[in-house]
Amino acid sequence: MNILISNDDGVLAPGIQAIAQALKALGRVVIVAPETERSGFSSALTIDRPLRPVEISPDVWAVNGTPADCVYLAVNGLFDFDFDLVVSGINNGPNLADHILYSGTVGAAMGGRLNRLPSLAISLCGAKVRAYQHPEQFKMAAEWVRDFIQTGLAELPPRHIFNINIPDVAEIQGTQVTYSSQCLSAKAIIPQVDPRGRKVYWIGLSSDAVAVPKSGFEEFLSDAEAVAQGYVSITPIQMDTTNYAVMHDLQRQLSEKAEVVL
Repeated sequence: MNILISNDDGVLAPGIQAIAQALKALGRVVIVAPETERSGFSSALTIDRPLRPVEISPDVWAVNGTPADCVYLAVNGLFDFDFDLVVSGINNGPNLADHILYSGTVGAAMGGRLNRLPSLAISLCGAKVRAYQHPEQFKMAAEWVRDFIQTGLAELPPRHIFNINIPDVAEIQGTQVTYSSQCLSAKAIIPQVDPRGRKVYWIGLSSDAVAVPKSGFEEFLSDAEAVAQGYVSITPIQMDTTNYAVMHDLQRQLSEKAEVVL
């Protein structure tokens, strides 16, 4: 098995080192990741300048681009072999609720799925995770992912990925299939003044997540609820964002408006 690993924390981040080490038991592992942190880049591709992949050690490549750039390059000609699986992570912090729309970790996994490869986005969740600086601190999560893959991935429909959030706890309570929770109103930006006296702003605080289950799915936890209770959250995310349930009604409304205009 040839496994492609990427992330949005940078090629030298401890989370990506931990998952790469753990997955070597399953086959050839190749890292292609941004040369520096690229959090919040979602599925962005760089089209205004050339990309420069540099092999910094055997099967470890740094790219001057986004997480999605890295996956795109890796599966579309950078190598003379094909990959069987894309793993994005381990992110040093959660990718829950509506925040997945911004996530570079999820964006890299989506890039793998666009190229018809099974893809996982992996995140470690906990109050201390942001400060972790050593691969050993991600070892438990990395070994869980290895075992999850080794037992055989569940089959998802086309154009879906696994968004997996692992709680940073001494003992994982189990695994829950979850739905994405929703964010409350965004928290305020943080204004500051730079050394030249110019006003600048920081974005980065996460808003709280709330569970809003759909009818018929009341037995499922939200991603945030599962992690808070010590469970690994596995959310199947689809790339098709069309709301088919409202299409007929929307068409009717637009037709009625057009008749009024005429």
